Amino acid sequence: MDSPINTSAPQLLALVVALICVVLTYSQSTLCRTTCGGIPINYPLTIDDGCGSPYYRHILACSGDVLELRTPSGRYPVKSISYSDPHILVSDPQMWACKDEDRFRPTRPFSVDSSTHMSLSNQNEYLFFNCSPDKVIMEPRPMFCERYPERCDSTCDPASYLCRHYPECNASTNKAMRDISCCSYYPKATESLRMMLKHCTTYTSVHWKSVGGLGTSRPYDQVPEYGTRVDFDIPTTSTCLRCQDRAKGGGTCGFDTSNQDFLCLCEQKNVTTYVKITMLKATVDTLEQLQCNGGRTVTGASIAGGVGIGVGIWYLKKVRAKAPVTHGVQTNDNRMF
Repeated sequence: MDSPINTSAPQLLALVVALICVVLTYSQSTLCRTTCGGIPINYPLTIDDGCGSPYYRHILACSGDVLELRTPSGRYPVKSISYSDPHILVSDPQMWACKDEDRFRPTRPFSVDSSTHMSLSNQNEYLFFNCSPDKVIMEPRPMFCERYPERCDSTCDPASYLCRHYPECNASTNKAMRDISCCSYYPKATESLRMMLKHCTTYTSVHWKSVGGLGTSRPYDQVPEYGTRVDFDIPTTSTCLRCQDRAKGGGTCGFDTSNQDFLCLCEQKNVTTYVKITMLKATVDTLEQLQCNGGRTVTGASIAGGVGIGVGIWYLKKVRAKAPVTHGVQTNDNRMF
C-alpha cells in the first residue's frame, strides 16, 4: 500500500500563492465590465462603481442585457454609444414615433444633469404637436427671424423640414397626420421644454445621424432618426494615459469610491500611478503584496485574498507544528519523493 505524499512547507506556500493569484486575477479582471447588451462600455463611462471617471458615477445601469441612462427625468434605454464622437443615443418609449400616427400620449420632459459633464446635443430637434396658438408662437422661422430678430429663439417653426417629412413615416401615416399641427423648436433649458409641454399635446426628439457626404449641409449628409443624443466629455489626464499604457502594464482607469481619487485598476492590485509588473516570490512577505491597496471597491478580491492568506498562514503554522524534528536528517516522514 502506497504511503500518503507529504507536502513540504515551500510547496504548500507556493500552492496558496497560486490559488490567491487565480482568485485575485479573476476578481480584478471581472471588476470593470466592458459591455452591456452588446454596447461597449469604455472610459470614462462605467456600469461598475469605482471604474471609469467619477464624473459619470451611477449614470449608466446594466440590468441583464439592457443598458439604461439615468437622468433627473428618468431612466432611458441606450441605443448606442460613440467614443470617437463622444455621445450616447437614448430612446424614450413614451415619446411619439411614426408608428403612433395620430395617437398621442402625455410624456415627460427630458433633462440631463450638467454637473455630470453631459449635455443635450445641438444635433437634436424637437417636434411639438397640437400646440395652443394662443400660448405658443408658431411662425415659419426664417421670416419670423427677419421681422423679429430679438425674438427669433422663441418661435416654433411649423414649416420645418421634419414637420414636412416625418422620419420613418409612410404615405398613410402622413395622411393621418395631415390635420395635426406640428412645429419644431429647440429648447435651450429643461424649463423651456416643460413650458412647451404645458401648451402642447406631446413632443418627440429627433437627432441627425451622419451618413457621410462631407462638405454638404443637412439634410443631405444626414438622416433623421428618433432618439435623443446626449454628448459627454472624455477627461484626459496624464495619470490615466500612463495607467492605460501597455508598456507600463496596461491597467484600467478608475477611482477610489471613498474619496474619488484616481486609481489604476490592475489584475493583482490597484495603484495610484500605473501598473508595474513584478514576478511574485513564494514567500509570506509576497502574500501581503497581493492585497489590493486602499480596500476600495474590489470587495471580492479583497475578501478572497484576505481569506486565502489567513487560511494559508494558519495551515502553514499547523503543518510546522506537527512536523517531526529531524535535525536535517532525511527520514520516511519528511522525504520529498
